[in-house]
Amino acid sequence: MKTYLVGGAVRDQLLNIPSKDKDWVVVGSTPEHMLDLGYKQVGADFPVFLHPKNQQEYALARTERKQGHGYQGFDVQFNENVTLEEDLIRRDLTINAMAQSDDGTITDPFNGQQDLKDKVLRHVSPAFSEDPLRVLRVARFAARFHHLGFTIAPETLALMNNISESGELEHLTPERVWVETERALQEKSPWIYFEALRNCQALNVCFPELNALFGVPQPKLHHPEIDSGIHSLMVLQQATFLSVNPVIRFAALMHDLGKALTPKENWPKHIKHEVLGLQPINNMCDRLRIPNAFRELALKTCEFHTHAHKAFELKASTIWKLFRQCDALRKPQRFDDMLLACMSDSRGRTGFENIEYPQADYLKALLKNAMSVQIKDIVDKGFQGAALGQEIEKARIEAITDTLPQLKLQYAAPHE
Repeated sequence: MKTYLVGGAVRDQLLNIPSKDKDWVVVGSTPEHMLDLGYKQVGADFPVFLHPKNQQEYALARTERKQGHGYQGFDVQFNENVTLEEDLIRRDLTINAMAQSDDGTITDPFNGQQDLKDKVLRHVSPAFSEDPLRVLRVARFAARFHHLGFTIAPETLALMNNISESGELEHLTPERVWVETERALQEKSPWIYFEALRNCQALNVCFPELNALFGVPQPKLHHPEIDSGIHSLMVLQQATFLSVNPVIRFAALMHDLGKALTPKENWPKHIKHEVLGLQPINNMCDRLRIPNAFRELALKTCEFHTHAHKAFELKASTIWKLFRQCDALRKPQRFDDMLLACMSDSRGRTGFENIEYPQADYLKALLKNAMSVQIKDIVDKGFQGAALGQEIEKARIEAITDTLPQLKLQYAAPHE
């Protein structure tokens, strides 16, 4: 029995970057032997065990043979005769198919170290095509290592394209698509994930609502980049600079889905695209079973980003209506998150990347004033029921009205 450090831990060590997890492969052992040594088996499908002391994962060397559709359609074989090389060849990328022994020796049968030096994401073998999930994984690795200069090998991108055209992606469960996507949204360059998916025809399969934006023009005066799809990726890039929160990044990316529904005869204008975008967001979230936090912020950003952009033009009653529709008084943090997504939208345009966005601080200040209304004082005046609600709303609009000119002068004037 021999154990080897494998996969990401070896790769990251060679890249001199921190690695979160350590995975080990065990050669020359059996499940019974592992249990006898005190390891605890986890999962029924694969021979994976937790170390009795450090709880790290140790997997028996195994081979896989494609027998069905999707990423689960494999016949898995494991026994004490499976070699280290046989285990490594089933992995996705050469940079993930290296192993390190206890004495530090690197086993690298597929030249992963050279691909690390060349900054190339390259598939290990033709068996890459057997697992459609690898299309999303490679796109995610492209997002993770883009800042280091990594690119996808042309031959690997061609295989990813073949998988997209084969229909295999449609056999992925919604949960797996979303797991990979949520991870990608947390990488250093998440826009590269969606760009890579588009380059291999997978974006239209997994995110047709987003893919539909490409080729849809916008007014050149406000959007020198013109293309709505390119704009959306630029907005995600700006959101990445502003926040590590994947919920904000998702909302920023999906804020303009309604533009894909604009009749062509109306191009490049997009009337009511804010409302048109709500259904595509709901469709996507339903299909991929995306958590509610992502859905809710994306919907609010989609519907109200134009209101935020035009904040200095809004009267007090309209600003109060915005707060109420966004449930800003009960969920001020979500409102702040929406404003970050709106700021990303403003900056996600060619030549506007460093533009100021005073609207955010302006609306936050007005919200603070609206929240400062003392409800107890109104109750003490004897108001009850519907009348109480109306009086509270009136007081909050007055609080906004009283400070609106001063705040507009403070936040808008320096930028006019």
